[in-house]
Amino acid sequence: MEGRRYLIRGGTPLRGEIEVLGAKNAVLPALACTLLAKGEYCLKNVPKVRDVFCMLRILSHLGGEYQFEGSNLFIDTSSICRVDIPYELASQIRASILFLGSLTTAYGEAVVPLPGGCAIGKRPVNFHEKGLRELSAEITLDHGNLIAKAKKLKGAEIVLDFPSVTATENLMMASSLAEGETIIKNAAREPEVVFLAEMLKAMGADIRGAGEDTIYIRGKKKLKPVKIEIIPDRIEAGTFLILGALFPENEIVIKNFPLEYLETPIKKFIEMGGNIKTLGKGKIKVQRAKRLSPLEINTAPYPGFPTDLQPIFAVLLTQAEGVSVIRENLFENRFLYALELNRLGAKIHIEDRIAIISGPTKLTGSPVKATDLRAGAALLLAGLLAENTTTLYSAELVERGYENLPERINKLGGSIIVEDKSSGYESN
Repeated sequence: MEGRRYLIRGGTPLRGEIEVLGAKNAVLPALACTLLAKGEYCLKNVPKVRDVFCMLRILSHLGGEYQFEGSNLFIDTSSICRVDIPYELASQIRASILFLGSLTTAYGEAVVPLPGGCAIGKRPVNFHEKGLRELSAEITLDHGNLIAKAKKLKGAEIVLDFPSVTATENLMMASSLAEGETIIKNAAREPEVVFLAEMLKAMGADIRGAGEDTIYIRGKKKLKPVKIEIIPDRIEAGTFLILGALFPENEIVIKNFPLEYLETPIKKFIEMGGNIKTLGKGKIKVQRAKRLSPLEINTAPYPGFPTDLQPIFAVLLTQAEGVSVIRENLFENRFLYALELNRLGAKIHIEDRIAIISGPTKLTGSPVKATDLRAGAALLLAGLLAENTTTLYSAELVERGYENLPERINKLGGSIIVEDKSSGYESN
């Protein structure tokens, strides 16, 4: 198997501090948002992950320029000169669809290939198409490309069939420069949607209701570039929550932890036997009981339990005493990781969109393969929990959403060696 792989030696308790970085899923719409007003932007606290660099390559293709200084990302969109996105970039990342709304409203046209990303199930773009049509855009599909055209978008009342995050974000951006008022009903309520609204308001947009079911946007003729700090990544934070509870002997302190974004997962964590002690603003200490209780988890749009965290929680549920049940209500292929966890010794039975986890089970190192970003993160945690060495193949998928995760875990006492088969690169 070509590509990157992690050699994970497990069984060692972890101690020390780890910090939650900026939210990947807040950066990606923010990058598309920079097309709404030409000029210089500064995004602070940006994680250097593969998805961010893929979006930046798209931005460069369109004529934008960027430069990192530490975790600060400086972007100049003064020279945007294209409206087409190449297939080889769009096929790598689902978030490429976010350029559809900003290009159409700012430049009158967008050519965006049907997007790629993790193979976790159907994620249709019809919500995006339908919404833009209601804003008076002409949408056609030509050789796999979505082509949107509009001399000037016009405000409308849009009712989303499902509270899609990217569709809500696309329509917010498109409406910010449209004529009149747009009302988005059944809107997504995720913190990343609220962040995008705050960025748009800082740029001069008129938006109310972000974080609620209905968002009101009154279009402006012109917006301006901004400097803004990216919110903490709640999925990385949830991953570190489970990382801190892998062993009863762990002593992990998590910095920049967004408690307010994780109310539902934290309730489940505590119900399982986890313990969180606040040490000050954004700083917590995580530990767990020796005996873990089984859980029932139902994934749902925010503020429900995040689908991105169910594979992560499943790892710790293999150590719970009894039978746990996870119902996946968003993506039909989200349980591919279960087959890989079973290779390590887990006992997970899948029935349609339900995972039944029997525990506790002893995990032992084995070769496994990441099937998507969060599956890869879950298998990495499982490797730390397992005895002996686990080899995680397709580890580059983990790097889509986590910056230098092996290095950060190694500082806690973990042992993860990164190997790149294509280049011969190896690091501790």
